[in-house]
Amino acid sequence: MNINPKKNLTKLGLQLPNVSTPGGNYVSVNIRENIAYVAIQFPILNEEYLHQGRLGNEITTEQGYKAMELCALNVLAQMDKKVGFDNIIGLNHIDAYFQSSEDWDESPKVVNGASNLFVKVLEEKGEHSRSIFGVHKLPRNFSVGLTTSFTIKK
Repeated sequence: MNINPKKNLTKLGLQLPNVSTPGGNYVSVNIRENIAYVAIQFPILNEEYLHQGRLGNEITTEQGYKAMELCALNVLAQMDKKVGFDNIIGLNHIDAYFQSSEDWDESPKVVNGASNLFVKVLEEKGEHSRSIFGVHKLPRNFSVGLTTSFTIKK
């Protein structure tokens, strides 16, 4: 199983963004034994805050998909920098968070932005389980956020 995530990103016309720095007293990637936990990633592209607002109000479902895709790119950037793609055994689970209008109900479509990207870039190593949470408010009024856990080589 010879997977080349960087080549897969290039094929998709994507590149990894610069990694963002934590906004508080925590680390971006916390490694315990052979599990890497990636702190929440938001739709930030090279220090620029994007996709701010509520899904169903200021943000469309299609924009939400792109926002979640950007969150996943930030996860991959963190993993590449802190762990290295060669050390990833597989993505375990993602927790997706979103803020929306009361009547908006298309969160699975939005979260597919992350799920699809992980599978396209990491192939079978990107298969995962997931949970989706609607929340009242996310930091900086981001529409979405994403946390993940990976199994890595020791």
